[in-house]
Amino acid sequence: MGRMRLGLVLHPTRDVTEVVGIVERWAERQGVTLAVRAEDRRRAPASVEPLPVDQVPAACDALISIGGDGTMLGALRSAVHDPKPVLGVHLGRLGFLVEIDPPELPAALDRLAAGDYTVERHSCLSCDVCGDDLVAFNDIALVRQPGAGFVSATLAIDGQQYGYYRCDALVVSTPTGSTAYNYAAGGPLVSPASDAVVVTPSAPMAGISRAVVLSPDETIRLELTPGSAPVAVEMDGRIFRAAATSGALQVRYRRGAGLVVRLDPRRYQERNQLKLSLLDLPLLPEQLRELLPENLREQLDRRQLPPPR
Repeated sequence: MGRMRLGLVLHPTRDVTEVVGIVERWAERQGVTLAVRAEDRRRAPASVEPLPVDQVPAACDALISIGGDGTMLGALRSAVHDPKPVLGVHLGRLGFLVEIDPPELPAALDRLAAGDYTVERHSCLSCDVCGDDLVAFNDIALVRQPGAGFVSATLAIDGQQYGYYRCDALVVSTPTGSTAYNYAAGGPLVSPASDAVVVTPSAPMAGISRAVVLSPDETIRLELTPGSAPVAVEMDGRIFRAAATSGALQVRYRRGAGLVVRLDPRRYQERNQLKLSLLDLPLLPEQLRELLPENLREQLDRRQLPPPR
């Protein structure tokens, strides 16, 4: 077996110098080679090999995503045709997908190289948008341009027409994406352990007004009707098409299209509990206490002790 090669996927705008330096020093000690997208070559040391963006996943044994959930989703999308394990490193904000903080990175890389980790499989939506094949791990949305009317579209499932939508936006999400745009639009939270597709209208004016939960084996077709407002097509929050006024979107569910590295499944579950508590799913006081770092729990306990007599 040849030398291990890791691909770096960098946040598009944030300063990643410190984290890239940690990875580079570890790789030099371990005899591991590194690669990065050619467009990011100036943001990485000279020892990191620049490759065309579509070649990085295929040329690497695993990917290191340095950023937040958005960067992580981009890494998963880039490897969808040849899934590779993706380890997420935080740059600031708490995320659902990202696994570790920068100080933990050398030990995490040791475990990655040794194969001492578990893989969490993520499904995606495979979308045919007017002839273009795209994927989304969170959601795909049809969003109206402000002041230009409403999204008007029909819904068909496995070729059978079921009704129409007239709304501000139409969101199709995976279980992972159910906590994002779908939730903000009033849709249900779906367990990430399940397989399902959720179609949710935002601010519906007519037609179907509730979220619809569908089987992963059904094919969904949304077709803009005459008179629809210009619609932006968003994939995982990124605009793919800015002002479509006609056409159709066909969506299929694809299992196991992304591989996320997990080093501490319990810690990940606790972090998700905390995130869900912020989404109006209140935890009991004792549950919230257990999610606090140990030093903060000790401070809280001291404050709650009765004063000495």
